[in-house]
Amino acid sequence: MKAYNLNYVTYVKVGKTNIESRFITLNVLNMLEYFKTILSKVSFDKRLFEKELRKAIKSLVSKELEELKNWCYTKFGHIYGPIIDRQFVMLSN
Repeated sequence: MKAYNLNYVTYVKVGKTNIESRFITLNVLNMLEYFKTILSKVSFDKRLFEKELRKAIKSLVSKELEELKNWCYTKFGHIYGPIIDRQFVMLSN
């Protein structure tokens, strides 16, 4: 099983037990990792990268978005800086 640092995550009581709540939280973190993987795989194509980044932004919550934004700039800022700027600016509007 993959371990995640959950210090910044607030558990939301969705299920009847804390176990169900933790499972839902881990699913959200897995989505962030999923989008990072997808963005890495489509980074060869500008249009695909922008399309997948748009999907990721629509699917993640604010804390995950901040982490995704930092990761995108670190990994792809030198190539796709204007695309990343545009997508995250559109988010704030």
